[in-house]
Amino acid sequence: MRLILRMFRHLLATNYSTQKRFPAVTLKKIEQTIATSEICHNGQIRFIVETSLSPLALYHAISVKERALEIFSLFRVWDTANNNGVLIYLLMADHAFEIIADRHIHEKAGQNYWDKVSQEMGMLLQNNQFEEGVLLGIERITSVLQEHFPESVITPNELPDQPIII
Repeated sequence: MRLILRMFRHLLATNYSTQKRFPAVTLKKIEQTIATSEICHNGQIRFIVETSLSPLALYHAISVKERALEIFSLFRVWDTANNNGVLIYLLMADHAFEIIADRHIHEKAGQNYWDKVSQEMGMLLQNNQFEEGVLLGIERITSVLQEHFPESVITPNELPDQPIII
């Protein structure tokens, strides 16, 4: 029964509803916030929103976390020089999100930190405060990256700052 309900949610999810929650002005603000953040540390932040999963992914019962890990790999967030990339991934049809941190920053911050950030973001996202929730997440990620990976030398921007809607 859960699988059928999930399939309906995903089939009924539209790119229009995602774009309504993340209009161009919001995406630009998120991009600018990421760019400004990355001046203060040598980590990398990506923000990716997916409207819905394919029927095949749903049939295989791919979880939000599994899909976030797949996106983390596909968009090469793991491929930073210091292993300190962080992905914020939203799956709109499931009303769910994940923060995936590469191994070096994950070791330094610890799971409790990511759980706390997720809880704070989740409260805003549940109240349809999408821009505020994502910006809060970026702010918290910036803080931990500044603490553990301060910008001591100029490094290239290893990943694009633009948000992606799939």
